[in-house]
Amino acid sequence: MGSGIAAHLANIGIPTLVLDIVPREPNKAEQAKGLTLEDKQVRNRIATESLQKLLKQKPAPLTVKENLQLIEAGNLEDDLHRLKEADWIIEVVTENLDIKKQVFQKVDQHRKPGSIVSSNTSGISVEAMAEGRSEDFQKHFLGTHFFNPPRYLKLLELIPTQHTDPEVLQFMKTFSEDVLGKGVVVAKDTPNFIANRIGTFGLLVTLREMLKGSYSVGEVDSITGPLIGRPKSATFRTLDVVGLDTFVHVAKNVYDQAEGTEKDVFDVPLVMKAMLEKGWLGSKSGQGFYKKEDKDILELNPETLEYSPRQRLKTSATELAKQEKGKANKLKALVYAEDDRAGTLLWNILSPVLRYSAELLGKIADDIPSIDRAMKWGFGWEQGPFETWDAIGVERAVNKMKEQGDEVPQWVTDMLAEGHSSFYSENTYYHNGEYKPLEVNQKVIDLKLLKKEKGVIKKNSGASLIDIGDGVALLEFHSQSNAIGPDILQMINFAIDEVEKNYKGLVIGNQGKNFCVGANLAMILMEAQDDNFFDLDMVVRQFQNTMMKIKYSAKPVVAAPFQMTLGGGTEVCLPCAHIQANMETYMGLVEVGVGLIPGGGGNKELYIRHLNALPKGVEFDLMKVAAKVFETIAMAKVSTSGDEARELNFLYRADGVSVNSDHQLYDAKQAVLSLSEQGYKPPARKKIPVVGETGYAALLLGAEAMKLSGYISEHDMKIAKKLAYVLAGGKLPYGTEVDEQYLLDLEREAFLSLLAEPKSQQRMQHMLLKGKPLRN
Repeated sequence: MGSGIAAHLANIGIPTLVLDIVPREPNKAEQAKGLTLEDKQVRNRIATESLQKLLKQKPAPLTVKENLQLIEAGNLEDDLHRLKEADWIIEVVTENLDIKKQVFQKVDQHRKPGSIVSSNTSGISVEAMAEGRSEDFQKHFLGTHFFNPPRYLKLLELIPTQHTDPEVLQFMKTFSEDVLGKGVVVAKDTPNFIANRIGTFGLLVTLREMLKGSYSVGEVDSITGPLIGRPKSATFRTLDVVGLDTFVHVAKNVYDQAEGTEKDVFDVPLVMKAMLEKGWLGSKSGQGFYKKEDKDILELNPETLEYSPRQRLKTSATELAKQEKGKANKLKALVYAEDDRAGTLLWNILSPVLRYSAELLGKIADDIPSIDRAMKWGFGWEQGPFETWDAIGVERAVNKMKEQGDEVPQWVTDMLAEGHSSFYSENTYYHNGEYKPLEVNQKVIDLKLLKKEKGVIKKNSGASLIDIGDGVALLEFHSQSNAIGPDILQMINFAIDEVEKNYKGLVIGNQGKNFCVGANLAMILMEAQDDNFFDLDMVVRQFQNTMMKIKYSAKPVVAAPFQMTLGGGTEVCLPCAHIQANMETYMGLVEVGVGLIPGGGGNKELYIRHLNALPKGVEFDLMKVAAKVFETIAMAKVSTSGDEARELNFLYRADGVSVNSDHQLYDAKQAVLSLSEQGYKPPARKKIPVVGETGYAALLLGAEAMKLSGYISEHDMKIAKKLAYVLAGGKLPYGTEVDEQYLLDLEREAFLSLLAEPKSQQRMQHMLLKGKPLRN
C-alpha cells in the first residue's frame, strides 16, 4: 500500500522518499556479491524491492514507468533524519497500535515543525496514535485512508482527531481534491470509517442471504452488479480481487468493538473461515469464490467447497428491470417484485444496508452526502445508500420494512412524519429536521444539473450543445456508447458555427462511461454489406470535413477525453486547439482491429503531431517519423494513461492532464478561456513533407518480415500496405510536400477499399458480436 501511494504521488510529479525496515541479514544474491548488512544496497533492499514491484503490478500503479525516478528508497534506521525534508509524512506500517506509536515517536523527533503527518489505517484509532506526541505533531496529525489501488480508486477518507488544526484539515481536503485528484469525505474516528464499514456489512449480509436462500455465487453476482448500479465485479468477484484475508481483517476491526446484533453480522461465516484455512484467498492465490480452469470460470459451492460452472439468475423481475428506463424504475421493479427469487434476494440485501447506513449517521459521518459519496467513490456504486432509498421511495420502503418487523431508525420515521418524503430535494439534503444546501465545488460541472437548470442550445439524438457559462459552450455526446454517426457530425458543424458567432470557444466533452468508442461500426457495416459505397463515401467526406472544421475554427475548440477514447473518438481530439485529457485516458487509433485504417483524418493528424513535436531548427529523419506513426497505428497502440498518450504523441506537451476526473470539464473550460484571452488564431495551413515511394517500401519491410514469420495474416498485410501508402503520401519522391486534402483523399480511398473487403466485414461483424478482434 505504501509503494502504491508513493506511485500515485509520483504520477502527479511529487518527489517521494519511501522508508522501510532494515533486513536482518543479506540474502543469498547479496552474499554472492560480497555485500554485508553494512552496505546501503542491503539496508534499503525491502523498500527498493517494493518499488521495483510497481513496474510489474497490474493494473499498473504508475502512469508511465519513468515516474519511478521520482521515488527514492531508504530505511527507517539510516534515513530518519531526512524526515525534516518532507512536507507530508505518511505512515503505512502494520496494523498494530504499539508499533505505530513507536514509529510516530521517532517521526516526532525528526520531522520539521508544520509538516503534516498522517496514518493510512482502516481500523486503529487515529486518536490513540497521537497520544503522547508533541503539540505541533498533534495539530498537524490526521488519518488519511486511501483506497487501494490509490491510482484508480477515487475515495480518500480524512479522519481528524480532537487536536487536528481545522486549517490543516481544510488544506488537506483542498490539496487532496485539486492535486491528488481524490474524492474526499471527512470521517469520524470509528472502526473502518465510512465506506469499509458499510461495504463490509453489505457483503456479509449478502453472503448470509445467499446461504439462507440457497443461491449460488454466480446467481448473486449476476444481479448485484450493473443491474442495480454496482460495478461488473458485483459481490464475490470484488471479494476475490480484494482478497479474503484482507476482507476478514477489515471485518474483525468492527467485530472486536461491536456489540449485540452488529457483532453477530461481523462474525464471518464458516465458509469464509474454511476458505482461509485452505488458502483460497481469491485472485492472488488463484482461487477464491471463483476459479479459472482453461477458459472456463467456475464458481464455489459454499456447502461442498467444490467448484462447478458459473450460474446466472434470470427471473421475470430481472427481465422487467432490463426493459425499464431510469435507475429508479429498474430498482423498483426488482426490490418490490413479490414472490420473485431475484427480487426477494435484492430486498433482503438492500433493506439491512439502508437501515444500517441510517443508524450510523452521526457516528461515522456528520451528514448523508458524506456517506453516499464514500460508497460511490470507494465501492463504485452509482448511487449511495440514501440516494438508493430515494430511488425506491422512502415511505414505501419504510412501510415494507415495518410490515416485516424490521426496526427503522427513529430519525427516518420522524422525517416522514414531518412531511418530508426524500433525503434529497433539488440541491439540498435532509439534516436535523431541515434541508441544507449541498456543498458545491466550483470546479465540478454537472452537465445533468446544468441542462435541468438552463436547458440546451440545441440537441439531436447524438449530441447536445450546452452553455456552461463565461462565454463557453460544450458539445456533449450521448449516442449509444457515444459512437459517432451523422447525427453527431451534424451537431459538431452546428456547434462550430454557433460558437464562432456567439461564444469564446467550445469544449467537446461528456460525463458518460467513456468519451467515445469510435464511429458507429454497425451503421458502417450495414451500409457496406448493402454496397452503398456512394453514401459511405459521402459520410467519410463529411467526417473528414468536420474534423477540418474543428481544426480551423476561428474560436478555440478543446477536447476533454477520458477512459476509452478510441478510433473516431481520438480523431475528434487530434485536430482540436487543445486537449485536456484525464489521468485515465486510453487513446488509440484502433481501426486495424476491425480490418480498416483510420478514415476521419487520424493518420494525417497523428503524423502532423509527430512532426510538430520535433525540436525546431534541428534536422530530423523523416523516415523515422513515418515509421513511428506507422507502428502506432498498425499495432493499434492504446495509451494506458493520459501521460502515456503524451508519449505516443496523441497529446502535445502543452496539452493538459486532469488528475481529478470531476474537475476535467472545468479545466477544459479554463483552457478555452485562456486561449481566447491570448487572442486565439487558428493554425496556418501548411504543406506536409512525406516519405513517398521509397518510404513506402521501407515501411513495408517490417510487415513483410512479420508475415513471413507467421505473426500476421495475408489480410493484415493488405491493411499494412494501405496504411503505409497513405502515410507515405503515395507514389511521390521522398520529401515532397503535400497539402492536407491530398492526404485525406488517400486516407478515404484506402478506408473505403478495405471496407469493401469481405474479410474486413467479417472482422467488423465479429467485433460487434463478440466484442473482440478476429484475426482472419
